[in-house]
Amino acid sequence: MSHEILAKHFGLTPERAFFDGVMDRYMAGGLLYSIVSVSNVEQETLVEMYKLTEHMKTQGDRYVSSFVQNSEGRYLVTEKNQDYVVVRNEKLPPVTDSKMGRKLGKFHFRGRLFEEKVEKISRMGKWKALWETRLSQLEKAYFGVLENQPVDEFERRFVESYPYYNALSENAIQYLVDTELDEDPKPEDAGTICHERFQHSTWGTESCIHFPFHWVFDHASRDLAEWVREQYLQKNQTFHPGMQGFLREYQSVAPLSPFAWRLLYSRILFPLHYFECIEEYYISQSDQQKKTAEDKLERYLKNSKHYEAFLSDFYHLSEVPVKKWGIPLVGWL
Repeated sequence: MSHEILAKHFGLTPERAFFDGVMDRYMAGGLLYSIVSVSNVEQETLVEMYKLTEHMKTQGDRYVSSFVQNSEGRYLVTEKNQDYVVVRNEKLPPVTDSKMGRKLGKFHFRGRLFEEKVEKISRMGKWKALWETRLSQLEKAYFGVLENQPVDEFERRFVESYPYYNALSENAIQYLVDTELDEDPKPEDAGTICHERFQHSTWGTESCIHFPFHWVFDHASRDLAEWVREQYLQKNQTFHPGMQGFLREYQSVAPLSPFAWRLLYSRILFPLHYFECIEEYYISQSDQQKKTAEDKLERYLKNSKHYEAFLSDFYHLSEVPVKKWGIPLVGWL
């Protein structure tokens, strides 16, 4: 189907197809092409993404994807009742970890210069509502399991751990609310192009790609927090040097205000990994996927004291002058 779309609508014959850890890419004429299914994406959302990609290109971003027009000059193509767009990138080397903080800082700086209002993909100021929705969904699942009695080990662990993670989530929401009440955002706290979830492989592993279908418009601390979360979860005994280096690099381009640090901390405090693990288990189609979620939950619960220590030490490890800036700590950690 993919080759068919490229040949029929764009006159392209790929020399090579490969999966780069994010999605399938197609090499044709020295350029990389990605086919994106957009049947469930609103037209206004696509227009916003297009405008943001054009903006990033004018700001000198060589890694950003370009929307490709088909042979009839249209961006949207339909094949077998499904809508698609195709985007193109130059083949450029992947970003190394040692430069990730600095590159992200530059990316956010460019994104912040976008002058039009972003509505469809904006998450600015919406964290509280989104977290509360997520929490009420999890609460519903919890009471459902409680009512019907846990049927397996995973559900028993879920029922035992839920009150703790519920309290942690409430703490995160309260910390966020206090931040928004106490701190005045600085000009550098304006919204920018961020990612739904910024992680080690978000920009690709074989070639660096800034892919608009991963983007949301939000406060820069979103990307920093999600990168730190992944680093901690992947290497919770050895993450300190990498995290410190990443945050120092980032701040060499874009220093963080007290408001930004507190937003970042509230996001790390919110136990997104726990939520995702429970959700993953219940939407899994195979026993193997369920087993993966089960192992994850067991690991999270076993390491919960270590996670508390990480949350307790975060500001210190990140070299934030909490006393000077009057940044509050979470008392019970």
